[in-house]
Amino acid sequence: MCEISPWPPRRFLTSCGGLFLFLPELARLDTEQMAEAAGLPGSKMIPCAQALRACLALKLWSIERKSHVMALVADKGLALFSGLNVTPKKSYLSEYSCRVTPRQTDRLLAAWHQQLSGSKLLGGSSFNLDFHSVPYYGKDPVVEKHYVSARSRSQPSILVFLAQDERSQTFCYSNADLRKGEEADEIFRFIDFWKKTHGRKPRHLVFDSKLTTYANLGRLAEMDIDFITLRRRSPKLLAEVYGLPRSAWRTIELDVPTRQYRTPRVYEQRVSLAGHSFRQLFVQDLGHDQPTILLTNQKASPQALVTRYAHRMLIENSLSDAVRFFHMDALSSTVGLKVDFDMALLVIASGLYRLLARRMRGYADAQARQIFRDLLDMPADVEISA
Repeated sequence: MCEISPWPPRRFLTSCGGLFLFLPELARLDTEQMAEAAGLPGSKMIPCAQALRACLALKLWSIERKSHVMALVADKGLALFSGLNVTPKKSYLSEYSCRVTPRQTDRLLAAWHQQLSGSKLLGGSSFNLDFHSVPYYGKDPVVEKHYVSARSRSQPSILVFLAQDERSQTFCYSNADLRKGEEADEIFRFIDFWKKTHGRKPRHLVFDSKLTTYANLGRLAEMDIDFITLRRRSPKLLAEVYGLPRSAWRTIELDVPTRQYRTPRVYEQRVSLAGHSFRQLFVQDLGHDQPTILLTNQKASPQALVTRYAHRMLIENSLSDAVRFFHMDALSSTVGLKVDFDMALLVIASGLYRLLARRMRGYADAQARQIFRDLLDMPADVEISA
């Protein structure tokens, strides 16, 4: 196997014809420069840029596990997409990802952001943040137990932190190099990454109650970063909510025509937590059995706060799409940094799908699996000219 050389004029059939729709973006974004800036490993036979595209192709074509590439190693179209004569086999792909360090992964994400400058894909006005546990079904003392929501239990898994740009619904940051006890401060690692990459701090963050601590909410307020989060429904808080007279509540109307519950009731107060004062909103009639309790340092109206937090469901939908289409739960190794590299590929692949969706009329808000089903999953007759 070697770097692709000038091929003689020829024609061939490929089952991966839709992959070539990504080539205009990959050419414009310069994957060679990204791979070199990240310092990704490479060799004379397979340089770093070709290795990156070979791994990225697995995500873009929704190949669940590295071993499943064996069914396509003879497909000339998949090899041509990567810039190789032959697609690497599963042994190479598994070994390669294990050679990528977390530091190289961070540099790869930074290089991806630099290449996206000017594309307006990452507006940076607001972000949805969340954790996801990638389950592991073997036995290894290195892999810690985390709560896996799909199974409603704790089990061995790799904890992943993800950030999503709210406007474009694109994953923009990931980190799977986490251990127990480090979760609460991961939000500041993302802030440092965004500031270093874009020269400014994130303006607005939205996340649930388990992402960080009350003390860290105070740190966010001191950094002049607006946030909206949920507060856990303790028995004391629920008793306070249900003890309020009906006259204390105010009915608001949400400007979301497609939403079924558009007129929730809201009660607002100031609360002091960890030495800092925040706005606290009790919200009822949102379609949930129990009231929603929002905590924020933002000065927006209750309507705007409730509407924006409802948009946080975008990251839940994107995580579902990532599990079903990008196969982020298909963990086949105990090596955490392999998952770290896989999550970086997820960030890049999701961005490429969103860039492609912008070019396709009617698909601006479509999820990746719909774009793949409708537009990409097709063969092609490829002709290479002189």
